[in-house]
Amino acid sequence: MNTNRPAAPAEESPNAPEARRDFSHAWRALRHRNFRLFFGGQSISLIGTWMTRVATSWLVYRLTKSALLLGTVSFVGQIPTFLLAPFAGVLVDRLNRRQVLVWTQTLAMVQSLALAFLTLSHRITIHDVLALSVLQGAINAFDMPSRQSFMVQMVADRSDLSNAIAINSSMVNLARLIGPSLAGIVIAATNEGWCFFIDGISYIAVIVSLLLMRVRVDEARRTADSMFAQMREGWNYVSTFIPVRSILTLFALVSLMGMPYVVLMPVFAAQVLHGGPHTLGFLMGAAGVGALISALSLVLRKTVRGLLKMIPIATLMFGVGLICFGLSRYVWLSMLLMVIVGFGMMQGMTASNTIIQTLVPEDKRGRVMSYYTAAFVGMAPFGSLLAGSLAHWIGAPHTVMLTGTCCILGAAWFWARRHDIRDEMRPIYIQLGIVEAPPELVEEQAGN
Repeated sequence: MNTNRPAAPAEESPNAPEARRDFSHAWRALRHRNFRLFFGGQSISLIGTWMTRVATSWLVYRLTKSALLLGTVSFVGQIPTFLLAPFAGVLVDRLNRRQVLVWTQTLAMVQSLALAFLTLSHRITIHDVLALSVLQGAINAFDMPSRQSFMVQMVADRSDLSNAIAINSSMVNLARLIGPSLAGIVIAATNEGWCFFIDGISYIAVIVSLLLMRVRVDEARRTADSMFAQMREGWNYVSTFIPVRSILTLFALVSLMGMPYVVLMPVFAAQVLHGGPHTLGFLMGAAGVGALISALSLVLRKTVRGLLKMIPIATLMFGVGLICFGLSRYVWLSMLLMVIVGFGMMQGMTASNTIIQTLVPEDKRGRVMSYYTAAFVGMAPFGSLLAGSLAHWIGAPHTVMLTGTCCILGAAWFWARRHDIRDEMRPIYIQLGIVEAPPELVEEQAGN
């Protein structure tokens, strides 16, 4: 527990209106040297990652002209994360997280450079793309829980953790806006191989930033328990602790039913809105703008208090946005609704991540974040298959309306359970100094 936590807002002078307008707290996580290094390295690397995502889709379509293979590549690139994440979580809790990240980033660099070499030498085949996509999915299974768990080690003051997560989300979404645009320019001027090459080189920035960090290395977390025993321990924690269980259940539902709307965007752009590739770009860009606005709004928050009720509200906004999007037949209205959808999606996802990171004990952090990864990434391939099948039977508009309705029902379920969730969270928030203990509890502790 941090005994040097800044004083409560009650100390603020009533004659200091300028302090209230000071938004320097929005970037307080950047005062930590390790997080500044991470921010710089990741900012560069994420742009390359988004370039590769766009270039891979374009390459697959250029090689095969097959929408089925586009979905297949997406599926095989995500399913390893779902299968391997629980094992990866145990290893993350046992090993040095920075070293794990250095290895995952190095392997990801090799994977991108292999794609670049094969594409630039005109040897690339769809089988190569599928194999390298599987490799990237396996790397992500270890990288994502390691990166999420390492966040708390980069930010020494636990009270700055929520701000670090929000800044990280802003960084991801800014890269989401820049990377695809650069990829389009590069592909038009040359070919996809140079996007892969730029991505491969960009990993150097994050690897160097990790090596330059000064992180206190804990003693190796040795245990006589087997990997399966530790997996069972992690599962028992996730399945019995009401706040984490409820958040991950809602998150898995949204990832399964709501997130795969992206798969249907080409159908909306071409068949529903009667546009072309530029329409698709406008829709995806609008969702990215909404997500970026959400992340920036969370950056301005000073505390994690209030985030719990934001989760069902954001999910409700996401679901309503999808239903209205399914009804829209105008490009401008669809773009506006995509801003709402992107905002709701990012608001719920970042709030969920922040609360879980705040609640979870350090010795279980890797395993819990591996289940978070499985809920976020692992449900996506199944959701994509479900969305594609539903769209084939009932059409894309009715599909997103149905999935949006499921998200609204999930939000209602979570809202009904919020008091039980809050009661379980309160003792931990009191221990961390996030909320004050009730007077009767303080008197009881003083009497003891």
